Amino acid sequence: MYKTHTCGELTLDHCGQRVTLAGWVHRRRDHGGVTFVDLRDRFGLVQIVADSTAHPEAHQAMEPVRVEWVVQIEGKVRARPEGMVNPDISTGEIEVDVHAVRVLNPAKTPPIYINKESEIDEQVRLRYRYLDLRRARMRRNLELRHRVIKFIRDYLDARGFLEVETPILFKTTPEGARDYLVPSRLHPGEFYALPQSPQQLKQLLMVAGVERYFQIARCFRDEDQRGDRQPEFTQLDLEMSFVEREDVIALIEAMFTELVAQVVPEKRVLQTPWPRFTYEEVMNRFGKDNPDIRFGLELVDIGDLATGCGFGVFERVIAAGGQVRGINARGLGDYSRKQIEELTGFVSRYGAKGLAYIALPSEGGQRSSFAKFLSEEALQGILERFEAQAGDLLLFVADQPAVVAESLGRLRELLGDRLGLRDPDVLAFCWVLDFPFVMWNEDEQRWDPSHHLFTAPMPEDIPLLDSDPGKARGQQYDLVLNGYEVGGGSIRIHQRELQAKVFELIGLDPEVAAERFGHMLEAFEYGTPPHGGIAPGIDRICMILAGEPNIREVIAFPKNQNARDVMADAPSPVEPEQLKELHIGLELGD
Repeated sequence: MYKTHTCGELTLDHCGQRVTLAGWVHRRRDHGGVTFVDLRDRFGLVQIVADSTAHPEAHQAMEPVRVEWVVQIEGKVRARPEGMVNPDISTGEIEVDVHAVRVLNPAKTPPIYINKESEIDEQVRLRYRYLDLRRARMRRNLELRHRVIKFIRDYLDARGFLEVETPILFKTTPEGARDYLVPSRLHPGEFYALPQSPQQLKQLLMVAGVERYFQIARCFRDEDQRGDRQPEFTQLDLEMSFVEREDVIALIEAMFTELVAQVVPEKRVLQTPWPRFTYEEVMNRFGKDNPDIRFGLELVDIGDLATGCGFGVFERVIAAGGQVRGINARGLGDYSRKQIEELTGFVSRYGAKGLAYIALPSEGGQRSSFAKFLSEEALQGILERFEAQAGDLLLFVADQPAVVAESLGRLRELLGDRLGLRDPDVLAFCWVLDFPFVMWNEDEQRWDPSHHLFTAPMPEDIPLLDSDPGKARGQQYDLVLNGYEVGGGSIRIHQRELQAKVFELIGLDPEVAAERFGHMLEAFEYGTPPHGGIAPGIDRICMILAGEPNIREVIAFPKNQNARDVMADAPSPVEPEQLKELHIGLELGD
């Protein structure tokens, strides 16, 4: 070994011991005949001192050394002089008097700061990710991710789960996001697909009698990128036999509650047991099926008050089957017209045609974009519905339900940020239940699964699949944390007849269903147990626990927002000979 100790473990108990350390030069300071260096490895920092009087050769060897050089030093541990203790590091009470220095590798000046936090363009960070990962914040994120995954593995192992790996090369069954396809050299013209999830395989493991399965699974989806998405991501994939919805929910709730207490004890779970909402309830109250419940600002329906209120915009929307809803942004009653126009521009991104308002300044009075059209009775009714008082700003969207929900749901989160209501140290878990089993696809004129093809309907709603599919509920449950869906699961279909019925309902031709999912239908004929599971997203959960703005910060080597690896420059062209071996010809458009 190049070292006898790590840079983070030395204490006063080591004083007088001769040690060998190796790591990176974090900082250096020259004080005439004495050079001070902070030496860093993954485990911490330690100050080493090269004194030209006591050890001239070591001091001379240290002379050319600069930040990020890799060095090995030998020396003796001693207490720091009185008044020189550094309480910010674990080794702050000691230093190492250097007797010998060996340069293991010099380094060019890094293109990013490693020894201090600073604003660095993300593309530069991704281009030099191997340097970015040396920074303390990124190292802490990797360590957090490790602890989260280790906790999960230990927790599930103690409860009888088997970790089983499933194939990365599998069958393409187009559904949901696009598949990443892998051409087969041995079978010209045929392709594997990278798994969007191990959904079919984990259900087949239940058929196989595994009963309790989990996997830290790599998944791949060719979809548009955003802050909480990557083309390849990691999820805890979990499936259990002979369970009902409550059993899966209870396991996950207990596991993550204990995980927070052990892995991030500085965080606080807002409420236990976790709140449960129906899909209809969260859409009405929060405008989103993944609500942030750390704060209020809930949506308020004034459709009944808008009917015949005298304001034509509201009345026409209600007559056309739309909604009028609003938010009371308490504390923003002094917003200027310009600030309100900026909020109007924000909701327009989500389809809203306008943002009506009533401002109640803190000094009294009232400003409004539409109150002059209202009778005194109608205005008073609206103010009472919102429990409005001086200092409040009432904001309204009138449109079709989907637009109202999307625009006000987004506005609610924006206002939550502005009012400082989204405490990153508070973890607000909740469950969303009773989703519609299917949703009508107007463009394709067909029913689409709300979750996926293998989710079971509520037993009492199975007759509705024939008579009124839109009213049937699925046995689906979503895990939501601080405004992000961090996991989704369901009780699965385990009977061939019901699975075939669902394929028929969504318009899947029987021959196509047999070609894509024949292996599943056949498996269901061999004694498949009732089963269900869930797949929490490791990346999103770690992002929230780390307090980071996007999942790229908790992934060692992520793609950028254009799904490119800017460090290795991938994807990239391949040699014509490789394409020839795979029987592939390229026809690129403009």
